[in-house]
Amino acid sequence: MRFALCPFGVTLLIGGLQKQSLIDFPGKISCVCFLSGCNFRCPFCHNPDLLDGPDHSSAMSDHDFFSFLEKRIGFLDGVVISGGEPTLTEHLPAMCERIKSMGFSLKIDTNGSRPHVIRSLLAEGLLDYVAMDIKADLDGYSALMNRAESAEQVLESVRIIMASDVDHEFRTTCVKPFVDPTVMEKMAGMIQGARRYVLQPFRTTRILNSDYFRGLEPGYTSEEMKTLRAVAEPFVRECLIRR
Repeated sequence: MRFALCPFGVTLLIGGLQKQSLIDFPGKISCVCFLSGCNFRCPFCHNPDLLDGPDHSSAMSDHDFFSFLEKRIGFLDGVVISGGEPTLTEHLPAMCERIKSMGFSLKIDTNGSRPHVIRSLLAEGLLDYVAMDIKADLDGYSALMNRAESAEQVLESVRIIMASDVDHEFRTTCVKPFVDPTVMEKMAGMIQGARRYVLQPFRTTRILNSDYFRGLEPGYTSEEMKTLRAVAEPFVRECLIRR
């Protein structure tokens, strides 16, 4: 199956563009394109403006985005498509194909809720790196997901990604009270045998539901992060803390 190239003039609901990053795509100088819209409602979300789609006056057209990329050929190695949740975007396959046709490596950030999209992108050879968030243990997902999704879909995405030859990582933002050593053990068990598991400390910035954490200290100290890593390490090939 081949996808048509993403036509100029289509609004891809681009909610933001980071023009250069040295950390978002391992080993690559990249830009990060943030697609709006998400089917999760995590209280600790640090991109709440992207949940429901951008104001039409601030949306970037595909013309502007690809014009930017054309000017960066030879200067950027790769493109990261993040969100929001990019697999909700109707024109994502065509967008990916066009990016790849320009010679860029491509990474996608996903919550794993739409395994059929991930499977299709991988089958078409459109992805060079996949980063999937593990938000909670299986019981904890019901509080974060809309009714149309299920934790089983997340597990299916894990299986698809781990079975692929594409470089990948799973990652968890470690935030109280959602993640503790007991929950960490269950989450690591969900991805047992994975190549790489990245633990990210929660940073108190602008979040979706600040009232949820009122009176609480949701972040972990460096020593507490090391404790969580020690819990996860036996389940995966590599477990690291990304500052």
